[in-house]
Amino acid sequence: MTQKDITFVADFLTEHFNEAPELYSRKGKYFNVERVGQYLKDEDDDLVSPPNTEGNQWFNFLKNSTHLKESPLLFPYYPEKSLHFVKRQMEGVIDQCLQKPADVIGKSVHQAVCMSLYKVSQSEDSAPQLYKLPFLWNDKTSNLHYVLFTMLENSISKIHILRRHTDTSRSVSNGILAVEFGNFLNSSINESSDSRCYSCLDAHFYDDETVTVVLKESVQQEGKERVLAQLPLS
Repeated sequence: MTQKDITFVADFLTEHFNEAPELYSRKGKYFNVERVGQYLKDEDDDLVSPPNTEGNQWFNFLKNSTHLKESPLLFPYYPEKSLHFVKRQMEGVIDQCLQKPADVIGKSVHQAVCMSLYKVSQSEDSAPQLYKLPFLWNDKTSNLHYVLFTMLENSISKIHILRRHTDTSRSVSNGILAVEFGNFLNSSINESSDSRCYSCLDAHFYDDETVTVVLKESVQQEGKERVLAQLPLS
């Protein structure tokens, strides 16, 4: 060790481990602990060496502000406590804030409609994934909810559109329908082919009247066609 190292350690011990007679009556060590570690202890006891807030601009600002001094919007400061204590206090406040909305929202949610999309054998240990690409869209102008999704297996070339009114007491025509792509693009890509069939890779609403889909040619060969199509809901 160099003399500089020894001096550094000696200064550290001198600063943090001086005897503190005023602490003799307290439980625990009779000297100041390292000032960083004390904040990380998961204890409710007061800090042995609390920080000196004198001259702190934020505390001076609060002290001199009539409106902010007692504001319920400011989280209270505990200068004598560790970060673990403050964390538990904050978690308690957050849980209390979220509990009431959770109760109100939970009681207001109810099932509006039930549709059977597919059935699987009860003997299977794990049901296969037959449902993918759920995308939600809310048409605020017409007060309609939309859900886009595809069903795997036999209907891979179809995209399903579920439509519901935001007012659950009202119904809309064609609440659910399927659009099949099949080979309807043949005329625009390859006039001579009758075997082209397309499946949906992805689908999203572009706006309230238009759906954007990414299609893939469903043939087992290299160089499959990829098509970006925009379909009007009408």
